[in-house]
Amino acid sequence: MAKGHWLDPLARSLLEVTGQIRRDPERRRPESGEPESREPESRGDDSVDRDLLALKLAQKPGLRLRSAEEVRQAAALGWRLDVNRATAADWLRLPGCTPSHVDLLLRLQSGGVQLSGTEDLQNLLHVDGELIRSWTPLLEFRWYGEPPPARPAPLDLNRCRAEQLGTQLALEESRCRRLLQERSRAPFRDLADLQQRLQLPAELVEGLIGRVCFGQGPIGPELPRPPRPPASR
Repeated sequence: MAKGHWLDPLARSLLEVTGQIRRDPERRRPESGEPESREPESRGDDSVDRDLLALKLAQKPGLRLRSAEEVRQAAALGWRLDVNRATAADWLRLPGCTPSHVDLLLRLQSGGVQLSGTEDLQNLLHVDGELIRSWTPLLEFRWYGEPPPARPAPLDLNRCRAEQLGTQLALEESRCRRLLQERSRAPFRDLADLQQRLQLPAELVEGLIGRVCFGQGPIGPELPRPPRPPASR
């Protein structure tokens, strides 16, 4: 019997892509008279790619989709995004969806605003129609009679007190100081401006989505707290 790998070609391809086995640089060609092995291509590139994506999603449920093609494949696997109830993590899985887009969507959602179709979404985000069309296979626009669960009011990073940064956002003391220094120079415009000026990691910024806002206008001085009245005996 001719020697061969015990994995069938599709299983081997899946394991190679996910890094669980080393890729064979030279696949053995069948000897004379030996039947050709069935390569994954015989199932069609689309089917193989979909199987690979399914395996990746099984290993990492929060996997971010990289292209319109992966969006289409995820939709074929049954994944959907409920536009009027989606979380920040749901939105950030879409290719080209930025933290600023998600922040706006979640703040409107918490205020009870519901979108009825892709045209609403495009007009709201001011993005190219091609980007919205690439998301369309996953989008569902369900209408809800009840408002979403109440969330804490977002913290205005341009006007909040210093201690709120630590208590409400759990920011490190060094980052709190840096934020206050930058804020004293100019108010922050949005999450992207905050990230750039403070050099914050993407994971931290994504955790602030829907939890902060950016009031504009001059920032008044932080007034001292009035003294507490003496305790009555």
